[in-house]
Amino acid sequence: MTGAFTVVEPVMGTVASITVVGERIDRVEQAIAACVARLRDDERVFSTYRDDSDISRLRDEGLELGDVDPRVAEVAADCRDLRERSGGRFDAHWRGWFDPTGYVKGWSTDAATRAFDELLADGAIEAVGVNVGGDMRLRTAATSDHVWRIGIAHPTHEGELLATVEVVDGAVATSGTSERGAHLVDPRTGVHLAGPVSATIIADDLTTADAWATVAAIAGIDDLDWMPVAPVASGIVWEHGRTRRFAGRVEVSAFHDALVG
Repeated sequence: MTGAFTVVEPVMGTVASITVVGERIDRVEQAIAACVARLRDDERVFSTYRDDSDISRLRDEGLELGDVDPRVAEVAADCRDLRERSGGRFDAHWRGWFDPTGYVKGWSTDAATRAFDELLADGAIEAVGVNVGGDMRLRTAATSDHVWRIGIAHPTHEGELLATVEVVDGAVATSGTSERGAHLVDPRTGVHLAGPVSATIIADDLTTADAWATVAAIAGIDDLDWMPVAPVASGIVWEHGRTRRFAGRVEVSAFHDALVG
């Protein structure tokens, strides 16, 4: 049986845990180092907490996109598209300046995980999962039957699971108020979300899952108007004890916590 191990590194104000199903050989160690290096370099460019980051300089020095790292222009274009597709439920400019915090973590994790492309392609490892702050990009080699089983924590019942999902190659992201409190703001109104709400999205990549989990959490349980344009595989929206689940663009169930065991 192939072994597995996990490496944990601080990054982006949280921790990244990289789980590899395979042997801890030099090539794997090099890929892990490259993965972490990409995450940290993206943090250098995009952190709103660093005065010397490209994002902060763009805000504070009146620079143009052409004056900073080209990654910023790439993310800015993606965020403009997401604002349009989400009907304004996501807007990286809602503060009056460009802050892609709700987008860039998933985008960066996808890019960092490409450090394992060659190892997965030639079967040197069976699978790799990169978890940054609870959001996960999960990959499995084509030659492996490995399946990632991911538990989604219940937003208010500590130690309980709201659901369990199985992923071979994809991503899982959750956004809401249960971990960090009322930090989410509806960019259309500037109002913080007050009540307990949680949204989990499963998609092909973490860029999509992370961004649309934020959209779904902002929208809340009674607004699924964003769903027809969302490129997601499935998801769960929970709010005040009510749950709605959907697969693709079709709702598959809706219930209250009191109705389930």
